[in-house]
Amino acid sequence: MTDSSCPFCSFDGDWVLECPSFTALLDRFPVSEGHTLVIPRLHVNSFFDLGQKELAELMPFVGSVIEVLKKTFEIDGYNIGINGGASAGQTLDHAHLHIIPRYSGDSDDPRGGVRHVFPDKAKYW
Repeated sequence: MTDSSCPFCSFDGDWVLECPSFTALLDRFPVSEGHTLVIPRLHVNSFFDLGQKELAELMPFVGSVIEVLKKTFEIDGYNIGINGGASAGQTLDHAHLHIIPRYSGDSDDPRGGVRHVFPDKAKYW
């Protein structure tokens, strides 16, 4: 099931990697070099709307995408994130996962990683 008005369903460009259940493409508005989106082929709003088969394939596919990124970019680490719902910042109604490559020195203090969505609550050390 796809939605012709959805930019992910109608994407006609180069994929970083693809498999029967997911595709991966470079983000059009990257926060770092190599920022990649993992997108289910099935048009769903949330990853939790996917079946067990697709959910079981998700993290192995993410791992494969990271391996491709490591061969293409000299990444030192990565953050993985999902914005689930408008209150969490989701702006497209098609589930997608962000892989954000990280590079030594790209932040003065990267500790806390994804916790920095609320900077005043990020420091727990």
